[in-house]
Amino acid sequence: MRVAVLGGGVIGVTTAYYLARAGHEVTVIDRQDGAALETSFANAGQISPGYASPWAAPGIPVKAMKWLFMTHAPLILRPRLDLAMVSWLFSMLRNCTSARYAVNKSRMVRLAEYSRDCLIALRNDTGITYDGRTQGTLQLFRTQAQLDGTAKDIEVLRTDGVPFELLDPAGCVAAEPALAHASDKIVGGLRLPNDETGDCFKFTTALAQLAAAAGVSFRYGHAIHGLRKERGGITGIETSAGLVTADAYVLALGSFSPQLAGMIDLRLPIYPVKGYSLTIPIVDATRAPESTIMDETFKIAITRLGDRIRVGGMAEISGYTNDLPQPRRATLEHSVTDLFAGGGDVRAASFWSGLRPMTPDGTPVIGRSRYANLFINSGHGTLGWTMACGSARVLADLISGRPPEIDASDLGLARYGT
Repeated sequence: MRVAVLGGGVIGVTTAYYLARAGHEVTVIDRQDGAALETSFANAGQISPGYASPWAAPGIPVKAMKWLFMTHAPLILRPRLDLAMVSWLFSMLRNCTSARYAVNKSRMVRLAEYSRDCLIALRNDTGITYDGRTQGTLQLFRTQAQLDGTAKDIEVLRTDGVPFELLDPAGCVAAEPALAHASDKIVGGLRLPNDETGDCFKFTTALAQLAAAAGVSFRYGHAIHGLRKERGGITGIETSAGLVTADAYVLALGSFSPQLAGMIDLRLPIYPVKGYSLTIPIVDATRAPESTIMDETFKIAITRLGDRIRVGGMAEISGYTNDLPQPRRATLEHSVTDLFAGGGDVRAASFWSGLRPMTPDGTPVIGRSRYANLFINSGHGTLGWTMACGSARVLADLISGRPPEIDASDLGLARYGT
C-alpha cells in the first residue's frame, strides 16, 4: 500500500519507519529542510512512561490560579480572542476529576510503557544511538505537600505494575550525587528506575536515515496546503510542489494537525501548549545530573544529554507564538542553577521554544478518522518522545489490518464523539 505521512517530526518519522518495516511504500512530506526541526528539535529529552500523566488532574484549577502569579511560573496564560483556545480549556477543565484522571493516566501509561518496549526493541535491532541513558527519572519534591500528593500517582503505578522508589533526601542524593550541593532544598523524591533519556533530534534524524535506507521517500521543503476529499475518502495532498496521491494518509503534523483537518470539516481536539528549553554545555560533570530530574515546584525537567544539560518545561497557552521572552529563560536558569550550580555554563546556553500538541485528556489521538483512508497520529503533548515508537507501531498495525499488541480501542477520535 502507498502511504503518505504528513509531518517529519519524531511522530511522523517513527510512523514512516514502522510502516516501511510492515512492507508499505511510504512518503514523508514536511515543510522543513530536514527531520525534527520543530517541536522534536530540543525537547526535555525524557523517555518517561512512569510520569505519563495528564495535565488535567484534580486540584489543577486551584493550582493554576496560584501558578499564574508565581515569579517562575510553570503555567503561563496569554489569553486572546481564540474560540479554539477557549473550547480546549473548558474541555481540559472537564477532565480535572479523580475518575477521569485515573482513566486518562492509566491509558497514557499503557501506551507509554509499550512505547518504551518498542524503543528497546528498535535499539536492539538497529543499534541506533542518540545520547541515550537508562538510569531512570527522579521527580524531586521541595515541599512535604508535594511529597504527600504522590499518593494518587503511586496507586496508578502499582496498578499498572510500574516499578518505583519513594526516596528521602539521602536516597535522592544516592541516585543523583550532584544533588548533594542542594540536599537542604529537597524533602524527597519519586524515582522511576525504568525510565530513559535521550536526544530526540538525534534519534529522529538517525531513524530517518534508517527509514530512507528501507525505501521511505522524504520530501522536505514541501509546504502542505490542504487535503482533497471525495466520497468519504482523501484523494490527494496539495503541496507547494504539486499534488501527492496515495492509498492512505497519516496526519502527524503535531499542533498544526487541527488546522489541516479543519479544512475538511474534521475537528481534532488538539491545541498548542508552548514549552521552552535551554541546552547548556557541561563544565563540571560532578555537578551535573546523571539522568533526568523533574523539579516538581517549577514543572521543569533537567536532563543529561552527553556533554550537555537540557533544561525544559513550562506550559504557555498563547496560541501559535514562537517568541522567546526572557522571563521564561530566567525560570529555566533558576531551576537548574538552584539544583546543579556550577554544572554547566548557563551563559553559553541556547534558548528554544516549541509548540506541544496537547489534547484535553492528555492522551494522543491515534487511529482512523471518519474518512476511511485518513489516519491520525497526533496530540502527544509533552510526551511525543516518550510515546513515539509505541504510537507509530500501533498505527502501522492498524493500517496494515493487524490488531495492535495493546488495546488501542480508546486511543482514537471516537472518545471525543468526532
